[in-house]
Amino acid sequence: MEIALGFGKEKIPVQVPDDQVMAVLTPNEAEIGLTGSDEVYRSMREPIGLPPLREVVKKGETVAIITSDITRPIPSYKVLPAVLDELSAAGIEDKDITIVFALGSHGGHTEERMRYMVGDAVYDRVRCIDSDVNDAVHVGTTSRGTPVDIFRPVVEADRRICLGNIEYHYFAGYSGGYKAIMPGVSTWDAIQHNHSAMVEPSACAGHLEGNPVREDIEEAGKILGVDYIVNVVLDAKKEIIRSFAGDPILAHREGCKFLDSFYKVSIPEQADIVVVSAGGFPKDINMYQAQKALDNAKHAVKDGGIIVWIASCKEGLGEKHFEQWLTGHEKSSDMITHIKTDFVLGGHKAAAIAMVLERARIFFVSDLEHDFVKKVFLEPYSDIQTAIDAAIREKGKDAKIVVMPYGGSTLPKVEA
Repeated sequence: MEIALGFGKEKIPVQVPDDQVMAVLTPNEAEIGLTGSDEVYRSMREPIGLPPLREVVKKGETVAIITSDITRPIPSYKVLPAVLDELSAAGIEDKDITIVFALGSHGGHTEERMRYMVGDAVYDRVRCIDSDVNDAVHVGTTSRGTPVDIFRPVVEADRRICLGNIEYHYFAGYSGGYKAIMPGVSTWDAIQHNHSAMVEPSACAGHLEGNPVREDIEEAGKILGVDYIVNVVLDAKKEIIRSFAGDPILAHREGCKFLDSFYKVSIPEQADIVVVSAGGFPKDINMYQAQKALDNAKHAVKDGGIIVWIASCKEGLGEKHFEQWLTGHEKSSDMITHIKTDFVLGGHKAAAIAMVLERARIFFVSDLEHDFVKKVFLEPYSDIQTAIDAAIREKGKDAKIVVMPYGGSTLPKVEA
């Protein structure tokens, strides 16, 4: 069969033997009504757990709208108009609104990228800034000892509105909700302390209750205070298919339920070979981001199997500590030992890749130099078809294959 897989800004067709394909993991069928901006406006009219936004904010108040950076696929330019219309209806003036791009531990944006994310009309109307870890205010400490140190303009605003998209996160359970605050606009030390709980077994994709990372995120968000969220779920084409507005917990939980109904996909058993695409740009802009797809794929592969991991990584590895860890250990397994004794943000994702390598080989299809890929413990390929054919030669013509075209979004679940 022919399957198109995202690689950078392209869709690459590949051939996979019909008789070896156990499953192609695409989203489940779900009832879809309005889409795009229309769906966002609907959610603002029908908020969950709170009145409409125009009844929450008051004229004369200052508002910080926290939205994602370029590494996240949320189409902020489709979400922001509905939010701004609600604020305008409440009498909030444009000069009192600041849009903050939540960088977390990522790099900043050029003006061109900011315009791309919010649209020219919004950029020319409202102040847009990147978060800055060097300009933070301490507002408290969570019960797990995480400092709640938040970007000053977010703290000093009278009202805070968090935007985001909901998808699976390999140790926070799901993205979205209070995650715009922690790690979004938090300091490096705060993020590092929160993320250090990723080594606990209950910190995993699709898990909320009892997840130490998610619970710490939400405690930090409550200490700061968030007035409203607007979270969206996207389809494979990155179109908004459902929007959830209102209370930061209640609206987020409804979004997670919908995500499960759409993107948690059953498979009869684990496969010998898993072919996984991060989903193309921006999810494969660098290895740091594309790692999420690899982590989802690990749930579908047998011990001793092969994962064909497809991610352009045009911008390289994506984070300095991540690069230092991947290139600074003699064996991949050394990273696992290291992370347990010395948690380092960035190093945590390198260790997560090492954990997958304990179970499976990784054939990595990217735009990176082959010699460099070998240095980071992966087996390099430039062509998707060549990598798939090589995996089949290694595992044999009886090998069962799972294909994950939307690896960053779909979460495999072996049927009980």
